[in-house]
Amino acid sequence: MLIYSILKGEVSKLSSISLLKKNVGVILEKKNLNNVVARVGLVLDISGSMRKLYKNGTVQKVVERILAVASRFDDDGQLDVWVYDNEFSRLKPVSEIDFENYVEEYILNNDLIHKFGRNDEPPVMEDVIAKYTVEDPSNHPTFIVFINDGGCKKTIKKPVVQSSDKPIFWQFVGIGDANFETLQKLDEMEGRFIDNANFFHIQDVEKISDEELYNQLLNEFPSWLKEAKEKGVLS
Repeated sequence: MLIYSILKGEVSKLSSISLLKKNVGVILEKKNLNNVVARVGLVLDISGSMRKLYKNGTVQKVVERILAVASRFDDDGQLDVWVYDNEFSRLKPVSEIDFENYVEEYILNNDLIHKFGRNDEPPVMEDVIAKYTVEDPSNHPTFIVFINDGGCKKTIKKPVVQSSDKPIFWQFVGIGDANFETLQKLDEMEGRFIDNANFFHIQDVEKISDEELYNQLLNEFPSWLKEAKEKGVLS
Protein backbone atom coordinates (compact mmCIF):
# COMPACT_ATOMS: atom_id res chain seq x y z
CA MET A 1 0.00 0.00 0.00
CA LEU A 2 2.86 2.38 0.80
CA ILE A 3 4.43 1.88 -2.63
CA TYR A 4 1.02 2.34 -4.26
CA SER A 5 0.46 5.59 -2.36
CA ILE A 6 3.88 6.91 -3.36
CA LEU A 7 3.31 6.02 -7.00
CA LYS A 8 -0.15 7.56 -6.91
CA GLY A 9 1.32 10.75 -5.52
CA GLU A 10 3.98 10.88 -8.24
CA VAL A 11 1.35 10.39 -10.96
CA SER A 12 -0.77 13.13 -9.41
CA LYS A 13 2.16 15.57 -9.42
CA LEU A 14 3.04 14.81 -13.02
CA SER A 15 -0.57 15.08 -14.16
CA SER A 16 -0.90 18.52 -12.54
CA ILE A 17 2.13 19.79 -14.46
CA SER A 18 0.87 18.07 -17.62
CA LEU A 19 -2.42 19.95 -17.35
CA LEU A 20 -0.61 23.26 -16.85
CA LYS A 21 1.59 22.50 -19.87
CA LYS A 22 -1.50 21.74 -21.92
CA ASN A 23 -3.00 25.10 -20.95
CA VAL A 24 0.25 26.86 -21.88
CA GLY A 25 0.20 25.06 -25.22
CA VAL A 26 -3.24 26.48 -26.05
CA ILE A 27 -1.95 30.04 -25.61
CA LEU A 28 1.30 29.33 -27.47
CA GLU A 29 -0.78 28.11 -30.42
CA LYS A 30 -2.99 31.21 -30.36
CA LYS A 31 0.03 33.50 -30.37
CA ASN A 32 2.01 31.52 -32.97
CA LEU A 33 4.75 30.76 -30.46
CA ASN A 34 4.76 26.98 -30.80
CA ASN A 35 8.11 26.88 -32.58
CA VAL A 36 9.85 29.44 -30.38
CA VAL A 37 12.63 28.19 -28.11
CA ALA A 38 13.45 30.50 -25.21
CA ARG A 39 15.18 30.46 -21.88
CA VAL A 40 12.82 31.17 -18.99
CA GLY A 41 13.63 32.78 -15.65
CA LEU A 42 11.53 33.66 -12.61
CA VAL A 43 12.36 36.47 -10.17
CA LEU A 44 10.38 36.37 -6.93
CA ASP A 45 9.91 39.23 -4.50
CA ILE A 46 10.65 37.97 -0.98
CA SER A 47 10.25 41.27 0.86
CA GLY A 48 8.38 41.45 4.16
CA SER A 49 4.97 42.01 2.62
CA MET A 50 5.29 38.70 0.74
CA ARG A 51 5.65 36.60 3.89
CA LYS A 52 2.04 35.37 3.93
CA LEU A 53 2.14 34.30 0.27
CA TYR A 54 5.25 32.21 0.92
CA LYS A 55 3.83 30.62 4.06
CA ASN A 56 0.39 29.74 2.63
CA GLY A 57 1.69 28.01 -0.52
CA THR A 58 0.75 30.71 -3.04
CA VAL A 59 4.34 31.25 -4.19
CA GLN A 60 4.80 27.49 -4.65
CA LYS A 61 1.79 27.51 -6.99
CA VAL A 62 3.28 30.45 -8.89
CA VAL A 63 6.52 28.48 -9.36
CA GLU A 64 4.57 25.50 -10.71
CA ARG A 65 2.55 27.61 -13.13
CA ILE A 66 5.64 29.34 -14.52
CA LEU A 67 7.52 26.02 -14.64
CA ALA A 68 4.87 24.85 -17.11
CA VAL A 69 5.88 27.73 -19.40
CA ALA A 70 9.53 26.74 -19.11
CA SER A 71 8.72 23.10 -19.80
CA ARG A 72 6.98 24.03 -23.07
CA PHE A 73 9.21 26.92 -24.03
CA ASP A 74 12.64 26.50 -22.54
CA ASP A 75 15.76 25.22 -24.26
CA ASP A 76 16.48 22.79 -21.39
CA GLY A 77 13.06 22.47 -19.69
CA GLN A 78 14.38 24.13 -16.54
CA LEU A 79 13.18 27.28 -14.84
CA ASP A 80 15.93 29.54 -13.49
CA VAL A 81 14.92 31.17 -10.20
CA TRP A 82 15.98 34.23 -8.21
CA VAL A 83 14.56 35.71 -5.00
CA TYR A 84 15.19 39.21 -3.73
CA ASP A 85 14.45 41.69 -0.99
CA ASN A 86 17.25 44.18 -0.19
CA GLU A 87 19.61 41.32 -1.08
CA PHE A 88 19.20 38.62 -3.72
CA SER A 89 19.94 34.94 -4.25
CA ARG A 90 20.28 32.95 -7.45
CA LEU A 91 18.75 29.56 -6.71
CA LYS A 92 18.92 26.03 -8.03
CA PRO A 93 16.86 25.79 -11.24
CA VAL A 94 13.58 23.91 -10.88
CA SER A 95 12.35 21.19 -13.24
CA GLU A 96 9.45 18.76 -13.56
CA ILE A 97 11.49 16.26 -11.55
CA ASP A 98 11.96 18.32 -8.40
CA PHE A 99 9.30 21.04 -8.31
CA GLU A 100 7.35 19.61 -5.37
CA ASN A 101 8.01 21.60 -2.16
CA TYR A 102 10.58 23.70 -4.03
CA VAL A 103 9.70 26.88 -2.12
CA GLU A 104 9.74 25.16 1.26
CA GLU A 105 12.95 23.25 0.66
CA TYR A 106 15.08 25.66 -1.34
CA ILE A 107 13.80 29.04 -0.11
CA LEU A 108 12.06 29.00 3.26
CA ASN A 109 14.34 26.36 4.79
CA ASN A 110 17.50 27.87 3.31
CA ASP A 111 19.25 29.96 5.97
CA LEU A 112 21.60 31.43 3.38
CA ILE A 113 18.76 33.35 1.72
CA HIS A 114 17.94 36.81 3.05
CA LYS A 115 14.17 36.98 3.53
CA PHE A 116 11.39 39.45 4.30
CA GLY A 117 13.39 42.66 4.24
CA ARG A 118 12.71 45.72 2.08
CA ASN A 119 12.72 45.51 -1.70
CA ASP A 120 15.57 46.58 -4.00
CA GLU A 121 15.16 45.44 -7.62
CA PRO A 122 18.23 46.67 -9.59
CA PRO A 123 20.84 44.32 -8.04
CA VAL A 124 18.90 41.16 -8.87
CA MET A 125 18.09 42.52 -12.35
CA GLU A 126 21.79 43.14 -12.98
CA ASP A 127 22.54 39.55 -11.94
CA VAL A 128 19.86 38.26 -14.34
CA ILE A 129 21.43 40.28 -17.16
CA ALA A 130 24.92 39.00 -16.30
CA LYS A 131 23.71 35.38 -16.22
CA TYR A 132 22.20 35.48 -19.71
CA THR A 133 24.56 37.84 -21.52
CA VAL A 134 28.00 37.34 -19.92
CA GLU A 135 28.12 33.99 -18.11
CA ASP A 136 25.91 31.95 -20.41
CA PRO A 137 25.15 33.81 -23.66
CA SER A 138 22.86 32.14 -26.17
CA ASN A 139 21.21 32.69 -29.53
CA HIS A 140 17.86 32.01 -27.87
CA PRO A 141 15.73 34.80 -26.40
CA THR A 142 15.27 35.00 -22.63
CA PHE A 143 11.82 35.45 -21.10
CA ILE A 144 11.87 36.73 -17.50
CA VAL A 145 8.78 36.67 -15.28
CA PHE A 146 9.30 39.18 -12.46
CA ILE A 147 6.87 38.94 -9.53
CA ASN A 148 6.47 42.03 -7.32
CA ASP A 149 3.84 42.95 -4.73
CA GLY A 150 4.34 46.71 -4.84
CA GLY A 151 6.73 49.52 -4.06
CA CYS A 152 9.09 48.71 -6.94
CA LYS A 153 12.02 51.15 -6.95
CA LYS A 154 12.14 53.80 -9.67
CA THR A 155 15.79 52.82 -10.19
CA ILE A 156 14.64 49.75 -12.17
CA LYS A 157 14.74 52.10 -15.15
CA LYS A 158 18.51 51.76 -15.46
CA PRO A 159 18.72 47.93 -15.88
CA VAL A 160 15.65 47.91 -18.12
CA VAL A 161 17.18 50.52 -20.41
CA GLN A 162 20.64 48.92 -20.31
CA SER A 163 19.23 45.55 -21.35
CA SER A 164 17.02 46.92 -24.13
CA ASP A 165 19.57 45.92 -26.78
CA LYS A 166 19.99 42.46 -25.25
CA PRO A 167 17.91 39.31 -25.99
CA ILE A 168 16.01 39.65 -22.68
CA PHE A 169 12.30 40.41 -22.27
CA TRP A 170 11.02 41.45 -18.82
CA GLN A 171 7.44 40.49 -17.97
CA PHE A 172 6.60 42.20 -14.68
CA VAL A 173 3.61 40.91 -12.73
CA GLY A 174 2.17 42.88 -9.85
CA ILE A 175 0.20 40.91 -7.28
CA GLY A 176 -2.07 42.26 -4.54
CA ASP A 177 -3.41 45.77 -4.07
CA ALA A 178 -0.28 47.85 -3.44
CA ASN A 179 1.16 50.75 -5.46
CA PHE A 180 2.51 49.73 -8.88
CA GLU A 181 3.03 53.24 -10.27
CA THR A 182 6.62 52.59 -11.41
CA LEU A 183 5.72 49.38 -13.24
CA GLN A 184 2.60 50.92 -14.78
CA LYS A 185 4.83 53.51 -16.46
CA LEU A 186 7.05 50.95 -18.20
CA ASP A 187 5.55 51.70 -21.61
CA GLU A 188 6.45 55.39 -21.15
CA MET A 189 10.09 54.60 -20.37
CA GLU A 190 12.36 56.45 -22.80
CA GLY A 191 15.91 55.76 -23.93
CA ARG A 192 15.45 52.11 -24.87
CA PHE A 193 16.69 50.45 -28.05
CA ILE A 194 13.43 48.50 -28.20
CA ASP A 195 10.47 48.12 -25.83
CA ASN A 196 11.68 45.17 -23.74
CA ALA A 197 9.25 45.11 -20.81
CA ASN A 198 5.58 44.71 -20.02
CA PHE A 199 3.46 44.85 -16.86
CA PHE A 200 0.11 43.51 -15.76
CA HIS A 201 -1.60 43.35 -12.40
CA ILE A 202 -3.28 40.40 -10.67
CA GLN A 203 -5.40 41.24 -7.66
CA ASP A 204 -5.58 37.63 -6.44
CA VAL A 205 -3.08 35.22 -7.99
CA GLU A 206 -5.03 32.25 -6.58
CA LYS A 207 -8.17 33.18 -8.54
CA ILE A 208 -6.83 33.94 -12.00
CA SER A 209 -7.39 31.09 -14.46
CA ASP A 210 -4.49 29.41 -16.23
CA GLU A 211 -5.79 30.66 -19.57
CA GLU A 212 -5.94 34.28 -18.43
CA LEU A 213 -2.57 34.08 -16.67
CA TYR A 214 -0.75 32.62 -19.67
CA ASN A 215 -2.54 34.92 -22.09
CA GLN A 216 -1.37 37.98 -20.15
CA LEU A 217 2.12 36.60 -19.54
CA LEU A 218 2.68 36.10 -23.26
CA ASN A 219 0.77 39.16 -24.44
CA GLU A 220 3.69 41.36 -25.58
CA PHE A 221 6.38 38.72 -26.01
CA PRO A 222 5.48 38.01 -29.68
CA SER A 223 5.75 41.68 -30.69
CA TRP A 224 9.08 41.98 -28.84
CA LEU A 225 10.39 38.89 -30.67
CA LYS A 226 9.43 40.44 -34.00
CA GLU A 227 11.10 43.79 -33.26
CA ALA A 228 14.16 42.13 -31.70
CA LYS A 229 14.70 40.15 -34.91
CA GLU A 230 14.11 43.19 -37.12
CA LYS A 231 16.67 45.24 -35.18
CA GLY A 232 19.29 42.50 -34.89
CA VAL A 233 18.93 41.85 -31.15
CA LEU A 234 18.03 38.27 -32.09
CA SER A 235 19.50 36.44 -35.05
